Amino acid sequence: MENKEILLDVKNLRTSFFTESGEVKSVNDVSFHVNRQEVVAVVGESGSGKSVTQLSVLQLIQSPPGRILGGEIWFRGENLLTYDRKKMRTIRGNGISMIFQEPMTSLNPVYTVGSQLTEVLRVHHKGMSRQEAWRRGVEALKAVGIPDPEARMKNYPFEMSGGMRQRVLIAIAVACSSELIIADEPTTALDVTTQAQVMELLMSLVQENGTSLIVVTHNLGLVTRYADRIYVMYAGRIVESGTTEMIMKNPRHPYTLGLMESVPKLDTEKGEQLIPIEGAPPNLANMPSYCSFYPRCKFACEECKNRPHPELRSTGEEGHYISCHLDVRGGKVNG
Repeated sequence: MENKEILLDVKNLRTSFFTESGEVKSVNDVSFHVNRQEVVAVVGESGSGKSVTQLSVLQLIQSPPGRILGGEIWFRGENLLTYDRKKMRTIRGNGISMIFQEPMTSLNPVYTVGSQLTEVLRVHHKGMSRQEAWRRGVEALKAVGIPDPEARMKNYPFEMSGGMRQRVLIAIAVACSSELIIADEPTTALDVTTQAQVMELLMSLVQENGTSLIVVTHNLGLVTRYADRIYVMYAGRIVESGTTEMIMKNPRHPYTLGLMESVPKLDTEKGEQLIPIEGAPPNLANMPSYCSFYPRCKFACEECKNRPHPELRSTGEEGHYISCHLDVRGGKVNG
């Protein structure tokens, strides 16, 4: 396998929220990496820990009640968890940018698009004049396909459509020429046509600028066309990882299979029912000692319940890992 330079390397990350119900283990010993000029997807249901993992990378966890309890986050050869608040501000925007969920709430409704764009540029480029920041802001809006960008700079967010606001967030993220962009549910609440446009826009920016990209989504079908590798998360853990081709052609974890079976396909016969994943995700404040997917798993057996939560292990295919006691292709318990 070709050796690639790792840009972001997260090791054994743990983030919890301390509530009246107890400790909610939102990110439970998560490890993943992103290579330079690579597109990585993090996929899973709502509440699986996808967004909290990425917010932890940028140390944007609100405390209290949240707290990063341990692990390492290596970027540009340094562990970001050793950075104080002031030093982290030099990484956000310049090194790693984030496109947040819900563009209507991510943009401040009382400031124009131009004022928000120019503020980001001037914060991350000390000494930049207002005129230069305005010019760069216009260029950023033009780069993401917004017509008449000079006029749009004077608009307020509520004067724009959802797709247009999402493009503004992307413009803000790319304006500082970050090495890594984290797109957290970038197509939420957008129609199918606009979803495709947003994803194509992100991909074109990645290719033109040589940027790495993490796409966080619950829609496995959305990213299969774009991602080089996929991490599947469930209940605060990574349960399967591998190249997109590996996971789409040969999914080995029951949860990944369930996600794929619940997505409509073009070749689905008329009247054919989708297969949902029965039940609900576990309470992260009261996690079982055994596999957290056991109550919903159609392959589960008693032996699964009598063993501790499975660690990530190789499937035997280079770069393909699963957190499961079973070989779902044969229903046999390993080890």
